Amino acid sequence: MDKDFEKQNIFGLGGENTAFAQYFIGKSYLNPLTPAGVAPFFANVTFEPGCRNNWHIHHASEGGGQILLCIAGSGWYQEWGKPARSLNPGDVVVIPPEVKHWHGAKKESWFSHIAVEVPGKDACNEWLEEVSDEQYNNL
Repeated sequence: MDKDFEKQNIFGLGGENTAFAQYFIGKSYLNPLTPAGVAPFFANVTFEPGCRNNWHIHHASEGGGQILLCIAGSGWYQEWGKPARSLNPGDVVVIPPEVKHWHGAKKESWFSHIAVEVPGKDACNEWLEEVSDEQYNNL
């Protein structure tokens, strides 16, 4: 891991994200910053270079969604049917509920963001198909 990235990633790498590994291409790491069950839940998610999560949707009948606070490295965020957005430290992404999207690291960079689960009624995540190598490599 790059020393500059380690300095930027002030909330720490955490452990390998094995519980959600099936929804990621590549390795990701999870460092919960608030206890499970506390709303809103905050966690530092770190992606190795080239790692990205599957397309997914944060469902909620009221409220809900997710906020990403980018803190280290360089990554991507993309909503279904829209161009990908480059992410760098200091960027904020507000993801409304019911929006199909993915996020992850660029090919040549580690990437970390604080993921904030926005509280909502009947909130749940639906994990969908992988972001294909063709989709990812065309960014």
